[in-house]
Amino acid sequence: MARAIASRIAGDTILVIMLLTGPAFAQQPLFPRTPSLQGATAPGQNKVSADNGVLPMMQISSGDLVEITVFDTPELSQKTRVDNSGHVELIVGGYLWVSGLTSTEAALAIEARLRDAKVLRNPHVTVNVLESASQTVTVLGEVKNPGSYPLWGRQHVAEAIAAAGGLSQNASHTATLTHKSSNASQSIELGGKSQDSTDADIVLLPGDRLVVDRAGIVYVLGDVGKPGGFVLDDRAPISVLQGLALAQGMNRTANSHGSLIRQTAQGPQQEALDFKKILANQTSDPTLHDGDVVYVPLNAVKDCANRGLNSILQMAVGVVIYGRN
Repeated sequence: MARAIASRIAGDTILVIMLLTGPAFAQQPLFPRTPSLQGATAPGQNKVSADNGVLPMMQISSGDLVEITVFDTPELSQKTRVDNSGHVELIVGGYLWVSGLTSTEAALAIEARLRDAKVLRNPHVTVNVLESASQTVTVLGEVKNPGSYPLWGRQHVAEAIAAAGGLSQNASHTATLTHKSSNASQSIELGGKSQDSTDADIVLLPGDRLVVDRAGIVYVLGDVGKPGGFVLDDRAPISVLQGLALAQGMNRTANSHGSLIRQTAQGPQQEALDFKKILANQTSDPTLHDGDVVYVPLNAVKDCANRGLNSILQMAVGVVIYGRN
């Protein structure tokens, strides 16, 4: 008897609430609908710019590989690439323009298409960008694996170089950064500090191009302990004597008179060197530049006579290049 009375009271209570609220109560869905695309943020609006220290929200563009997931309807889920006109072709619903939309905006657009096409009453869709064609940075020059790399979130110069496998042994301490938005280029120092900030901490933007410069190389050839090419440290130039030290010094059979060959606008020029006088500080110790060749001949008259400028330059071809320690 008590259960029947309680059930009757509960039923009357629900009836009163429905009468008070009217049709609005009956029409209120059990689960709120996803906001329509019309109320969503328009592409390019309310985005935080890189000037404020945060990268803009990623936008889908032509060439991107996207994954579309339709919950509870796996047969409508798919992986597809955005075509050159900025559209994706849905399994059901035809072509849909998504270029310039964020993942959230694209999901809302697909939900609207599925509703309008009467495919699903209340679809729930997510869109993930698996491969981004535009949100990339290009790292070239003296890195181990040059190429284009995805740009996810905030990425610095040092991180982009690390993604490219790091610097090669011939890399210098400088690089050239070009912004796609302005085509403006700037020279940056890797691992060093500029007047304002550490250049390696510069935040990259989509489409940026980073080219790591090649370091200079000097060649020490002839009768030395380790003939070859030696990578210059562009922040600490070296002299002839320092170049000889890198080549493990002159052999006992070496001639004290050699030559320095330098590339000029008029072509290669040969300059005589007197190593004894340089060691005794009786003459200047020339600073070496990129491409310079220091040649130490054997202590034999015929060797000096037979080794012309072209012959010495030919010796530099194919020599082992030694990186910096």
